[in-house]
Amino acid sequence: MESDEQKNLFKWAAGNRGKHPELELMFHIPNGGKRDAVTGANLKAQGVKAGVPDICLPVPRGAFHGLYIEMKYGKNKLTADQKWWLVALSQQGYATAVCYTWESAKTVILSYLGGG
Repeated sequence: MESDEQKNLFKWAAGNRGKHPELELMFHIPNGGKRDAVTGANLKAQGVKAGVPDICLPVPRGAFHGLYIEMKYGKNKLTADQKWWLVALSQQGYATAVCYTWESAKTVILSYLGGG
């Protein structure tokens, strides 16, 4: 499941903050999941927007202001909203990636932190 991949990624990050203190700043953006209509309307009124990537690492590197990662699992595909956000964030100077496993997200993060 996608949630398991994210849990594993954050478990890895927690264990590697000594080597990469920037990982302390990484966080999950809880936009997904099934909600009842009242909760959904309340969250929308508070600014929740469909398609925002799952993970943010607000650490500048090279030409980038930070890194956003959209996690997917199995045969899941990007939605139109997710594609829009990834393009828009890239245009604003953020690195973006789509990852299907926590290991691939880890590789993206390490490359990003190393300046790659």
